[in-house]
Amino acid sequence: MAECKTLSTPISNSKVMGIDTTLHDDPTQYRSLAGVLQYLTVTRPDLSFVVNQLCQHMHAPTVSHWEQLKRVLRYVKGTVTSGFLVKQSSSREIHAFSDSDWVGCPDDRKSASGFAVLLGSNIVS
Repeated sequence: MAECKTLSTPISNSKVMGIDTTLHDDPTQYRSLAGVLQYLTVTRPDLSFVVNQLCQHMHAPTVSHWEQLKRVLRYVKGTVTSGFLVKQSSSREIHAFSDSDWVGCPDDRKSASGFAVLLGSNIVS
């Protein structure tokens, strides 16, 4: 995968993953790579959804799951400079911030909210 082309999204926007019953020939390799991607989600929340989906199939990964996992690796290769930087901080103070926009969209009346929790200068949630 060192020489593979990069991708701009971890999941295909147009292709729906069909039902594939052909099991991947090396489930240990699949589990190992999916496990590594789980650790990466700590600093890369953009991977959380797709990695969660892939990890739900660790017991019996199929060929299509393996192809999706390789797609995520191609996305990661193209976005290695993205993510949260975690560095040593002399402060151990916790700061939390939140914001919300209740019924902010006039079209569908949906609300939006968000939050950030920092430990020193590092974002943790």
